[in-house]
Amino acid sequence: MRDWKQTLISPKATVREAVRVIDAAALQIALVVDDEGRLLGTVTDGDVRRAILSGVSLDDDVAGATNQNPTTAKESDDPDALLALMRRKRLHQIPRVDLRGRVVGLEVLDDLLSPEPKPNAVVLMAGGLGTRLRPLTNDTPKPLLRVGPKPILQTILEAFASHGFSRFYLSVNYLAEQVEEHFGDGSQWGVQIEYLREKQRLGTAGALSLLPETPEAPFFVMNGDLLTRLNFAQLLDFHTQNGAAATMCVREYEMQVPYGVIDIEEHSIVDIREKPTERYLVNGGVYVLDPSALSLIPTGERFDMPDLFTQLISEQRSVAAFPIREYWMDIGQPEDFHRANGHFDEVFA
Repeated sequence: MRDWKQTLISPKATVREAVRVIDAAALQIALVVDDEGRLLGTVTDGDVRRAILSGVSLDDDVAGATNQNPTTAKESDDPDALLALMRRKRLHQIPRVDLRGRVVGLEVLDDLLSPEPKPNAVVLMAGGLGTRLRPLTNDTPKPLLRVGPKPILQTILEAFASHGFSRFYLSVNYLAEQVEEHFGDGSQWGVQIEYLREKQRLGTAGALSLLPETPEAPFFVMNGDLLTRLNFAQLLDFHTQNGAAATMCVREYEMQVPYGVIDIEEHSIVDIREKPTERYLVNGGVYVLDPSALSLIPTGERFDMPDLFTQLISEQRSVAAFPIREYWMDIGQPEDFHRANGHFDEVFA
């Protein structure tokens, strides 16, 4: 049984500390309480992502990411009634409070329900050459490199399967026979796998032209060389709720300028910022697409995901950004590979 008391944080905590609590307690929520244990608000995964998009830093006070009017339950409320309330309000957690407003428990939807099978397809890009990882990839395709006890691509597939996704397409090219031999038809993992065989390199979006049929529901596309603790079910919910034609996962990237930056208005210096740290949101290599987006992908031509998003934006289609605040590692360089191996037991155990 997971301990809800591990979710309690002080209103003096930072957003970063709230994120640690959300992840460490495995309950996907932090409960902000005063010294008496009275509930002041809640912080969920979604609250943190919305705060990041609005410009709140992880080092800011948690108030910037707190829902100060959360749905709560009484000590005596029936679990079946709470389950119905969760479904109606699309909530995953409801704190229980006593008559004085003190937290006495936490009801979690995932503890009451098994993951429902989801019809959404998952396309994993597994055909890259892995040139930057040579000689590791001379005889092994990059998605089959072992991080921890298993290949990168297997960790990805199992993560999706744990959220109820069972329909997979693997796009293969370089050393494709090794990928197909390892995964087969997917029955070992209780999933269904089909292969998109690239005769020429088609890019991160061009391979989607090889899909045997147009999916009926939004579907995932993910690079096969990423390790992340991203909650894919939450990502799909976000995409659906926003009515987006495409959603791109983004992550924060910091870069320190090694010089003093001069701000000028006309010919006058108005400020000098010494070695400032610039923050950007960059592409995280995980996407959700509405089936209608496939009509923009050319057949038999190289076409990358940024090309697709640029085209959607030019047509004024709705494109959304979903911030990744969980663990994320692109296995692009040998040092990334070794670092990910060092992280595996702690992050994925």
